[in-house]
Parts: sequence; structure tokens; C-alpha cells
Amino acid sequence: MVRLSLLIMLVWLLVACEQRTSPALGTLEWDRIALPAPVAEVISSIEVREGQRVEAGEILLQLDDRRTRAQLESLEAQALERRAMLDKLLEGPRIEEIERAQANLEGYRAEEKERRANYNRLEALKDEDFVSQSDVDSALSSYNSAAAQTRAGAAQLLELQRGSRIEDIAQAEAALQQALAQVAEQKVLLEKLTVRAPRTGQVDSLPYKLGDEAPTGGALAIMLVGETPYARVYIPQTLRSAIRVGDRVQVRVEGFEQSYWGRVRLLRNDPSFTPYFALTGDDAARLSYLAEIQLEADAIHLPAGLPVQALIAINSKGTKNRGSDERQ
Repeated sequence: MVRLSLLIMLVWLLVACEQRTSPALGTLEWDRIALPAPVAEVISSIEVREGQRVEAGEILLQLDDRRTRAQLESLEAQALERRAMLDKLLEGPRIEEIERAQANLEGYRAEEKERRANYNRLEALKDEDFVSQSDVDSALSSYNSAAAQTRAGAAQLLELQRGSRIEDIAQAEAALQQALAQVAEQKVLLEKLTVRAPRTGQVDSLPYKLGDEAPTGGALAIMLVGETPYARVYIPQTLRSAIRVGDRVQVRVEGFEQSYWGRVRLLRNDPSFTPYFALTGDDAARLSYLAEIQLEADAIHLPAGLPVQALIAINSKGTKNRGSDERQ
């Protein structure tokens, strides 16, 4: 009798700890990336077709680059002009310019000397009433003008002898750097007109055709990338505590008898579908949590969009059997 009771208790414990699975529904997906149009230009060539698998760096399509190349040439010419201006400031004035300024100054001084002598002569004659006061005033004004011109010539010569100002050189250097940056930016834009695959993957969609002009930012191509697809499923609230990131999960795909395995790579903490005020009571069971399960290498051939079921393994207490997961 005691043995029978012990046997019944053992059977009850085994049944209580029996593992079962509960499905979480969703769809099969691949990581998608969209390649936007950098500028609004006509598509001049398309090198791939939808569904084709391409390698990273492979050309997908080409946009008309004539206008961008013309703008690049204009910016390069502007950069050359500013570099020449900087070189001129660094080199300083030519010796011929300094000699010309010296010759001009000598002429100004001779003119000033002559007008000063004329003024002194008229000033002496005024005392004897041989000339009028207006003649003397005119001679004085002419002398002052010549003296001012002499000072301006001397300042011009000194400016040439001292060379370019540090502030002018710094301004020219900044202008050159700005022009070079614009050239580099335009070169990057020119390279973007040749649309290449950023990663190895499959061309899922080409929204525009040959000769179309996509707007700036419009998706020129959409690619499916990644080593394998993933299952995007919604975990019911009753199963939320039975799964966590890193768990290995069995996935069944509609139309395929084979089951696939994957690991949970993402599990949202915020529920979907259910409003915030239904977090307690019976309605709490309606909460869903988005999860993504990255499948293994044997699922590489699976297309996107197929319905899937993720089988969440739980025991009778509603918690995941971690031990069996680790042994798989």
C-alpha cells in the first residue's frame, strides 16, 4: 500500500513537471534596407533585377551625373582661384611693384618741393603787394595737396615693403579650406549617384524604372539583408515570463514540414495592441509583446512574409524549462 502511494505520487510529480509548448504567431521577415536617392536625377541605367542576390559594393543602378559633374568642375575651379590668391599673399609683392612705388614717391616729393618753393615765392611777393592774397592761398592749397600725395605714396611703399598682413593670409586660408570642403562634398554626392549595395543581400524591390526621376529621398531600391531570416512574433502576456533574449526557440513555418530553430534577439518590454488602462484583471491576458527570433543557417532559403509559429516551451507552472533549453 505504501509502495502504491509512492508510485502514484511519483507519477503525479512527473505529470506536473511535464513540459508543453504554446504557440506565438507571427510572420517570417528579413532585415530590410532602403537606398534613398541623394538628388532628383533621372535613372540612366539599372544593372540588377528584382529577386537577384548581390554582393556588397555591387552596382545596382546609375543616376544621371552630368549636372553634378559640372558643379564639381565649377567648385574645383573656385578652389584653384582661392589657392592662387593665398599663394600670392604668401609670396608678397613683387620687386617690380616696390620699385614702381619708390619711383612714384620720388615724383611726389619733387612735385611737393616745387609747389612749396612756388608758395614761398608768392608769400614773399605778397608783402610788397605784387600778388593778391587769392594767389597765395591757391599756392598754399596746391602745396598741401602735393604734401598729402607724398605721404600717401610713402605709406603705399611701406605697405609693400612689409608684405601681406597675417589677417589677410588667415582669411585666404579659411576661404581655401571652405572651397576644398565643398569640392569634397560634391565628390561624395557624385559617388552616391552610382548606387551600390551596402551589404550582401537580395534585391527585393526596384520602385522606379529606367528613365524615371525619383524625388530626393525616394527609395531607389529595397534590399533584404542578413545571413538568415528572422521570425517576428507576438508573445501573449501569459507567455511573457517564459521567454527571454537569448532563448533557443523552435519555429514552424507555414508550408514547410521541417521545423527550424532560432534564438530570441529582441523582446519588447512595452506591450502592443492593448491600451494602457487594460493592464490588470482578465484583460491583461490580451497583452502582446513583440519578439524577434533569428533563425539558423538552414533557414536561409525561406522567403519573407510566410506565417510562422514560435513554440514556447513551458512547464505546468508556466515557466520555461531552462535546463532542457541548454541541452538542445
